[in-house]
Amino acid sequence: MLFLLASLPALAQSASQVWVGSWASSQMIADGNNALPAEEMKDATLRQIVHLSLGGAAIRLHLSNAFGKQPLHLTAVHVALPKVNTSSAIDPATDKAITFNGQTDVVIAAGAESVSDPLPFAVTPLSDLTVSIHYEQAPAVQTGHPGSRATSFLAPQLPADAPRLPNARRVAHWYQLSAVDVLAPAGASAVVFLGDSITDGFGTTTDNNERWTDVLAARLQADAAHRQIGVLNQGIGGNCLLRSCLGPAALARFDRDVLAQTGVKTLVLLEGVNDLGGFTMKSDPPAGEHAAFVKQLLDGYQQILDRAHAKGLRVVGATIMPYTDSGYYHPPASNEADRQTINQWIRAAGHFDAVLDFDKLMRDPARPDHLLPACDSGDHLHPSVAGYKVMGEAVSLAVVAP
Repeated sequence: MLFLLASLPALAQSASQVWVGSWASSQMIADGNNALPAEEMKDATLRQIVHLSLGGAAIRLHLSNAFGKQPLHLTAVHVALPKVNTSSAIDPATDKAITFNGQTDVVIAAGAESVSDPLPFAVTPLSDLTVSIHYEQAPAVQTGHPGSRATSFLAPQLPADAPRLPNARRVAHWYQLSAVDVLAPAGASAVVFLGDSITDGFGTTTDNNERWTDVLAARLQADAAHRQIGVLNQGIGGNCLLRSCLGPAALARFDRDVLAQTGVKTLVLLEGVNDLGGFTMKSDPPAGEHAAFVKQLLDGYQQILDRAHAKGLRVVGATIMPYTDSGYYHPPASNEADRQTINQWIRAAGHFDAVLDFDKLMRDPARPDHLLPACDSGDHLHPSVAGYKVMGEAVSLAVVAP
């Protein structure tokens, strides 16, 4: 213990290294089918696997009880390298206990987040990390991220350092784990991608890391001039800019999911399609209401710009892609006109510091109000895996650099 405590200041204060976010996930209430069975969480280990973007000489974890109503006691937290990202098996030789203020357990206050002590644990870029959490009992309100697109494993009555979790419940969700920071060379920074299901990776293959941000992270690592940029995906499926559709609205979660992220210098914003689609989902309001609603959306964008710029962040705006014939929203022609108005504002000088024109990239030239068939998942709203690849490969690396 004395060695551990003595080593922490050196990790935290080295002039040649900085803490930067390598992975992150937006938190929300995990309920219904997204919740873990409470009866299976008593004296249980939850093993989760995350795909890092940036490598480093040490790590620290952020664990969240953001939506909990009572303190959450986690009796142990461990990290290790996984055998493969589709199995609960770890490499036991790499297993390490995570501490919080020198203790191997932690009580996270209701509505709060706890950041672990730094741990010397070298990780390489684009590698997988296993995080194992042992619960004393289930929280009354679970905090997590439903759209993990990664397999997690829950096993009662097994310790956090178990080499494998046989007969574990397998779920494609994350819980409690909100970020992983790495100790990276000075000059490293992170870019946050604030978005909805298109950023969250709806339709990608579980455990394959096929989100457009994953494609971009790999490209950043392949480029010597940009490989010290961490990629933090803060997308939530069904999310809205202005109101709580699924998860807190982007404006409501902005401080936690953007400003509080470690080492963030750039923000990429891709939000608004769910606001637009939901506005006309049940009926098509009069023209005056359309104009007022568009103004509310543009004011929301401006709020994010102002708040981010006040903290010194560079802000990149992404245009909203077409979704005509979406089976969920059934958008009328007036909806398309609103989308065009908003995209014109995003592209206009004097607003965002740079623009990713995903509308231009992903629309069908023959029918500009539709997704390009080769990039359409089939629901006419979400890109396919091929479409996400097109998006990730089209982003200029200089655009997301600090």
